[in-house]
Amino acid sequence: MKQLKAFFAATVMIMASQVAMAQTTIKGVLMDEALGESEPFATVRVFKQGKKDKPVAMFLTKEDGQFAQEVKGKGKFDIVFSSIGKEDLKLTVTLGQQNPLNLDTLYIKESATMLKGVEVVAQKPLVKMDVDKMSYNVAEDEDSKSNTVLDMLRKVPMVTVDGQDNISVNGSSSFKVYVDGMPNVMFSSNPSMVFKSMPATAVKSIEVMTNPGAKYDAEGASGVLNIVMNKMNPQAIQSMDGYNGTLRASAGNKQLGASAFLNGQKGKLSYSANVMTSYNKPGTTETEMEQIQANGGSQLMTSTNDVKTPFTMGSLTLGYQIDDKSALNLTAQVNSMTMKSNGTSLTTMGGNTYGTGFSYGSTTDMKMTRTSFNGSLDYQRFFNKEHTQSLALTYQLNYSPATTESTNNFGTASSVIDLTDRFSENKDKTTNHTFQLDYTMPLGTGQTLSLGSKLQLHDATSDAKYYLKSVYDPNSSSDYEYKNSILAGYGEYAGNFNKVGVKAGLRYEYTWQDVEYHLGNGEDFTTSYGNLVPTASLQYNIGTGSNLGLTYNMRISRPGISYLNPYVDKTNPIALTYGNPDLDVEKNHNLSLVYNLFTPKLMINLNLHHNFVDNAISQYSFYDDSNLLNTTYGNVVKRHQTGVNGYVNYLLTKDTRVFFNGGVNYTDLRSDALAQNNNGWTANAMVGLQQTLPWDLKLSAFAITSTKSYTLQGWSGGFNLVTASLSKSLLNDKLNLSVSGILGLNGGGKLNIESNSRGKDFISHTNIKVPIYGVTFTVSYTFGNTKVRTKQHVNRVQNDFIEQQSQGEMLNSVGSGTAGTGTGTTNGTMPQ
Repeated sequence: MKQLKAFFAATVMIMASQVAMAQTTIKGVLMDEALGESEPFATVRVFKQGKKDKPVAMFLTKEDGQFAQEVKGKGKFDIVFSSIGKEDLKLTVTLGQQNPLNLDTLYIKESATMLKGVEVVAQKPLVKMDVDKMSYNVAEDEDSKSNTVLDMLRKVPMVTVDGQDNISVNGSSSFKVYVDGMPNVMFSSNPSMVFKSMPATAVKSIEVMTNPGAKYDAEGASGVLNIVMNKMNPQAIQSMDGYNGTLRASAGNKQLGASAFLNGQKGKLSYSANVMTSYNKPGTTETEMEQIQANGGSQLMTSTNDVKTPFTMGSLTLGYQIDDKSALNLTAQVNSMTMKSNGTSLTTMGGNTYGTGFSYGSTTDMKMTRTSFNGSLDYQRFFNKEHTQSLALTYQLNYSPATTESTNNFGTASSVIDLTDRFSENKDKTTNHTFQLDYTMPLGTGQTLSLGSKLQLHDATSDAKYYLKSVYDPNSSSDYEYKNSILAGYGEYAGNFNKVGVKAGLRYEYTWQDVEYHLGNGEDFTTSYGNLVPTASLQYNIGTGSNLGLTYNMRISRPGISYLNPYVDKTNPIALTYGNPDLDVEKNHNLSLVYNLFTPKLMINLNLHHNFVDNAISQYSFYDDSNLLNTTYGNVVKRHQTGVNGYVNYLLTKDTRVFFNGGVNYTDLRSDALAQNNNGWTANAMVGLQQTLPWDLKLSAFAITSTKSYTLQGWSGGFNLVTASLSKSLLNDKLNLSVSGILGLNGGGKLNIESNSRGKDFISHTNIKVPIYGVTFTVSYTFGNTKVRTKQHVNRVQNDFIEQQSQGEMLNSVGSGTAGTGTGTTNGTMPQ
C-alpha cells in the first residue's frame, strides 16, 4: 500500500512538473529602431511553428514597449510583432527549456513602403487614457499646424478655457504647469498668456495628471498640466545622421507670429532647437461695473482697455547617448514677455458721503515685463537590458525677473476722494535651484518600486515703489525677501496582476519659510511645517480596450507671492488690493472613479470625481472705515465639489470624426468667518467635427459653451463661441496652408460675460465685452532628410481605418489576448 501511495505521489509530481514546464512567460521590450523610443501597443502574435492559421496567444505591448505573457506549450514557436507603418518583426523561439524566456530588447523597423511615400494613418494615438493621467497627442492633431497651444487646450479632456482665457483643470484653477516634467515659473505665473502666444507645433503632447503620484510635487490642488515640448528623443540608440525642421508663419487681425524648429542627430549626439516670436493684440475690452453699498452709496464705472503682448521664446536641447544604458541631457530655455495695457475710465459716484454725486475720468497705462531662464542637466542610467531598473539625477535652475509699471492720471481734483496722479513700480525676482534623485527597480514580473528625493531652494524678492505726483511715498511702498526651501522624499509601488493594477505612494515634504521686510508694513517671520501626502489608485482591465479605476490623492496649495505680499495697491482711488502674509497651506482631497473605453471607432473617458478642502484660500472684499473697498485673501472657505467629466471621440467614417469634451460640477462653498455661503451647478461642453473634404482639404469646426461658475461671494457668467479651420497640405505634406477663425456668439462676434458679487455691506455687478473674433492665416514648411523623424507618422491613406478595425476585431476574438501584465491604460490609434 505504501508503495502504491508513493507511486501515485511520484506520478502527481511528474505531472505537475510537466504542466509547469508547459507554460512559459515570454518577456522583453520592443523599441522603434529609428528613434530609440518604446513601441507602445504593438500587436504580438505567437504561433506554433508551421501553423499560421490561428495564434495560440495574442497580446499588446505596454505603453513603455514592455511585454510579459504566459504561453502554453513546448517546442518551437514563431513570434510576430506588428505595428502600423512598421515591418513585421519575426523570430523563432523554443519554449519549455527556461522560464521566463527573456527576449531582451527588440527593434522594429520602419516599413520600406512607407519610406517610398506610401501614406499611413496616425501611428500614435491622439489620446492616451489612464485612470490617473490623460495625454493628448498634439503633434498628431491636424489642427496643431494652425492653432496655438491655448486653442489646443480647449480640446484636451478635463481642461476648460473660458471666454477670458482663464484655464481650469478638473473644475479648479489651482493647478501647476510643468514643462517636460519639470516646474516652470513663467508658464505657471501666467499660463493663458504664454499658451496664447505659442504655436501648437512647438508642443508634442499635453498631459493632464489628476493623480500625479508620489514622484511629483504635492502642490497643485487639481493636479498637474505637463507640456511636453516637441524635440528629438535623446535616448535614440541607433546612430542616425540626419535632421528635420519646420518653419512657420502666421498673420491675422489679432496676432502675428513666426517660429522655427530644428532637430536631428549626429552619431550619439542629438539636438533640438526651437525659436518663436509672436505679437498679440486681442483688441479693446469694454467693462461696466455697478456697485451699491448698504449705506446708500453707489459707484458706476465704465472703462475700455487695450492690451498688446509681444512674446519670444527660444530653447535648446542636447542629448548624448554615452552607451546603450546611459544618457546625458542638457536643456536651456529663455522666455521674454511684455504686456502693455492702455485704458480709460469714467466713474460716477453718488449717495451717502458722495451727496448728489460727481464724476471723474482717468487714464491708466501699465507695462509688465517678465523674462525667464530655465536650464536643466540630467543623467540617466539603466542597470538592465529591459530598462526596468534605473537611476536619474537632475539639476534645474530657474531665474525669472519681472517689472510692472503703472501710471494713473485723473486730470481733476476732488475734496471727497484723493485724485492725485500716481505711479507705481514693482520689481520682483525669483530664483529656484532644484536637485532631484529618482531610482526605479523591478520587484518581479509586473511590479516596480520607485524611490526618490528632491530639494528645492526658492528665493524671491519684491521691491514696490509708490509715487504721488512723482514724489516717492515710503509709507505706501514695500521691499521684502521671501525664501522657501522644500525637502521631499517619496516611495511608490506599482504592480500589475493579470487584470488588476495597483499603485500606492507616500510623499513627505518639509518646508522652511523665511520672510524679511526691508521696508513697509509687516513683521519678519520664520516658519516651518511638514506635509505627508498619500496617493493611491486601483484599476481593473475589463477587457481588451477598456478599464475601470479608482484613485485618491491629497494635494496641497502653498500661497504664492501675490497672495502673501502685504503691499497695498492704491492705484484705484476708491479701492485697495493687498495680500495676506498669514495664509496657511491649502489641503485638498480628491477621489475619482474613472472609466475608459477604446474600440477602433470609439474612444470614451468618464471621470466621476469629488474633492473637498476645509481651509481653501479665497479672495474676498469688504469696505473699511474710510469707505474704500478692500480686496485680499484668506483661508476662509470650506469647498466641496462633485462632478463628472466626459470625453468622446467617434470615427463616423474614414473621413469624418466627431468629438465631445465636457463636464458638469456642483460646487458648495461656505465660510463661517465671513458668514457667507454659495452653491450652484456649472456645466461646459465642446462638440467638434473633423472632416476630410475633396482635394484632401481638412476641415475642423468646434462649438464651445459654458454656464456660470461660482465663488464664495458670487458668480461669473458663461460664454458661447465657435472656432473653425481649413487646411491643405502640398509637396508631399511638406507645405501646409491653413486659415482659422474664432467667433463669440454675442453681438458683433464678442463675448458678453457677466459677474455678480455680494458682501455683507455691498452688491456688485460687472459686465465685460471681450472682442474675441479673429481670423488667422498660417503657412508652415517641413524640411530635412528622411533618416530622422520627429513624429511617428509621415503621411496618410484612408484604408488604414479598415486595417485598424480588423486588427481590433482579431484581438477581441483571441481569448488569451487579455492575459498578461497590462498597466490599465486604454489606448488606440484613431485615424486622423
